[in-house]
Amino acid sequence: MAILFLFKPPFFLYIILIIMFPWMLKAYMTDADALLRIKKSLNDPEPLDSWKLGTQPCDEVIRWVGLVCTNGIVSNLHLKSMSLSGNIDLNALSQMPGLRIISLENNSFSGPIPEFNKLGSLKGLYLSRNQYSGEIPPDYFANMNSLKKIWFDRNKFTGKIPSSIAQLPNLLELHLEENQFSGQIPPIGQRSLQSLNLSYNNLTGEIPTGLIRFDASSFEENPGLCGAKFGKVCHIKTPLTADKRKEKPSKKFLRIEYLLMLVSLIILVLMVVGIFVLARRRKDNSETIGIMERNNLEGSVGLTICSIGRPEAIPGQQGFGAGQASLLAKKKAAAVDLMLLNNTKGVFRLSDVLKAAAEVLGNGSLGSSYKATMSNGMTVVVKRLKEMTLIDKNGFEGEMMKLGRLNHPNILSPLACHYRKQEKLLIYDYIPTGSLLYLLHGDRGERHAELNWYARLKIIQGIAQGMGYIHTELATLELPHGNLKSSNVLIGPGYQPLVVDFGLHPMIDKHYVANALAAYKAPEAVENRQVSPKSDVYCLGIVILEVLTGKFPSQYVNSGQRGTDVVQWVKSAMEERREVELLDPEITGSSKYIGEMRKLLHIGAACTESDPEYRVDIRDVICSIENIQGGDERAIQMVSSLGDRYDDAASTISDASYLSFAAEAKTGNNELAQRNNDTFGYRVS
Repeated sequence: MAILFLFKPPFFLYIILIIMFPWMLKAYMTDADALLRIKKSLNDPEPLDSWKLGTQPCDEVIRWVGLVCTNGIVSNLHLKSMSLSGNIDLNALSQMPGLRIISLENNSFSGPIPEFNKLGSLKGLYLSRNQYSGEIPPDYFANMNSLKKIWFDRNKFTGKIPSSIAQLPNLLELHLEENQFSGQIPPIGQRSLQSLNLSYNNLTGEIPTGLIRFDASSFEENPGLCGAKFGKVCHIKTPLTADKRKEKPSKKFLRIEYLLMLVSLIILVLMVVGIFVLARRRKDNSETIGIMERNNLEGSVGLTICSIGRPEAIPGQQGFGAGQASLLAKKKAAAVDLMLLNNTKGVFRLSDVLKAAAEVLGNGSLGSSYKATMSNGMTVVVKRLKEMTLIDKNGFEGEMMKLGRLNHPNILSPLACHYRKQEKLLIYDYIPTGSLLYLLHGDRGERHAELNWYARLKIIQGIAQGMGYIHTELATLELPHGNLKSSNVLIGPGYQPLVVDFGLHPMIDKHYVANALAAYKAPEAVENRQVSPKSDVYCLGIVILEVLTGKFPSQYVNSGQRGTDVVQWVKSAMEERREVELLDPEITGSSKYIGEMRKLLHIGAACTESDPEYRVDIRDVICSIENIQGGDERAIQMVSSLGDRYDDAASTISDASYLSFAAEAKTGNNELAQRNNDTFGYRVS
């Protein structure tokens, strides 16, 4: 009877359930379950307190910290600088099918590298500044064909660089600096590779042909590397040379060899001494250029020329403000130079910029800006950033290389940068025709009169296209732009907009970022300190409403007590179906395109939806704006002398000075408006 019981169907079902239950549990594990298991595997996961049972990781009201979600699925895991350690649960990670980016930077993880290679869909793996050690297996990346970005710098990895890296078809960035890798560099040479750093390791041999295009700084502090880039010949062993070494050299030959070596050594020492003496003389006789802070006259900051030679007048110094005296100081500065990010405007050095005629343009939320006209006639804007203390030299230059490579008709990428511990310098091309903020609210002349419906639509379309490009190229960033507002949109010839000041969010001190970046004015950032690419969309909506209404948004002022709350104003008017009343009277003279203006107004309102879950995606915004009609381009009549008239004019209007200036300009007080023109600075921030 007992034997027959074993064959009854219920008992078999019970056995099957016991066997299949672990598999079923694994198959139906949600992102929340997986993340809670990951949290449990970490030591002291206090920074992840928002990861709680009963809540949802992608909840737009209280989203779990460190996550980026796409359509309700976790796509990015950003656990940077949280003092985490332990053995992260790889089995749980493998149960997150939407995961594409893992960032564990600046934590305390140690031991051998985890088996992240089991996650074949990863596109970015960031392990910088941890304590991972040991060798990475040669075939570690063999099944990671989607991987684009590898950041393993500042760990303790040893052994050879995994040869499977050379097989990654989509590799864009490879950073292995400041480890203990040894041996020869594998034949890496993908054409897609854009950023490379193998410095400060123990690599030997010749650089692969595919990597010769990268600068020598990408390989520095690897004494064993050789080739033309290092001025060191690579000796190739051949059978012939091997046979000769086996032959026992004669005593006479050894004496000649030692004598030649001694003579060569003496010549080398004399050459080194000579070069050192010449360098010291040249340094003593040349002018050392530096940027110094001045603490005179209400603490204003100026661009100061420091000369070791005889004092000279500083050209253009009157641009620093009335009553400010020129400062000349004798100080020897370190031998530093610019890092050129692109050469579209020519090649120049730090000394060229700092010897230029310089004038202060203004102070922005991220730093001070200066206009510098070099001896070759080229004019640039030098921006000093003091709040970028979150990143070291290598990290800063790596991030700036990404930004410098970006190229689009509607963005303005930096030309060069310079790293100092206390401050960073960014150099941009000077756009004399000013910013969108100045054009809308400060300029009441001929150029503003030409700001018709077509011109405004062209500006909005260009801004949207530029933002779409930025969101595509900087998709791994939590905030691809982060600081979009009308003062960060410069207007080129033909009302062509140029978006600036993008991609700086990862480098800014966390304690300062909320006051510095416009994206932190989005409702989710104000309420929960949560930001995402949708925060950029909110900023784009503010700009659209500003252009259509002609009103200065209160969202640009930290206190929020000046200007117009364009979001609430537009929302109320739309509920009462009186959208036409919102439009700037200067573009409603003809009723032909009133319907198109209303459509664009609704797009701006959709961008500023308070709930990011219901806020439109940047791609949908671009598509919708492209379908708006705007009339004939010939309606814009550009004045041929416009560039001359605006060459020395302000490029932007400061948020703080807008209200008083706009009121004076509108009442026709041209004399006072002209006198206040020096308050407008080229504010990249």
